[in-house]
Amino acid sequence: MCMDVLNKSERLSIVLVNKDMAYDIWQNSLDEDNRRFVPDEVFESLKEAKGVIQFIIDSYQTNDGPFIYAVIRNSDNANLGYVQLVKIDKGWEIGYHIAKKYTKNGYATEAVFLFLEYLKNKGQLKEIYGIALSANAASKKVLQKCGFEPFFEGMGIYQGKRRKIIKTIKRL
Repeated sequence: MCMDVLNKSERLSIVLVNKDMAYDIWQNSLDEDNRRFVPDEVFESLKEAKGVIQFIIDSYQTNDGPFIYAVIRNSDNANLGYVQLVKIDKGWEIGYHIAKKYTKNGYATEAVFLFLEYLKNKGQLKEIYGIALSANAASKKVLQKCGFEPFFEGMGIYQGKRRKIIKTIKRL
């Protein structure tokens, strides 16, 4: 499989999403953590995943995104999840998800570091926001390890519902 690499480390690569990833993206979306924390990113069928992949590919040609990239393990080309950059009212928000079967290996933190390095090298952003559910201890830990500083914790809108969240910021 040919992949357009944005950034890589010894273990991971951040790459453009392509149509060959449909099955893996569909399967990764179905895990219980994805259903709990980002239910709008669950694809109930392979056909639905393929439609979203085409939307992602098309978004690469815009200035507004969202810009979503696959996280690939170099040793076996396993698709572990994604990192993304989404436009919000105040600027840009980072998002990420590593499929449950790959968690507890430091992949999320490493992928976010790689993605932040890529964004910093592009030089187009001065800051990026990270928003997580307060109950999502793993996501909060990733943000902290990657140098995001909290500036709000309380009730806010998350996935269209009023929930307890934490908002963080990282200066690039």
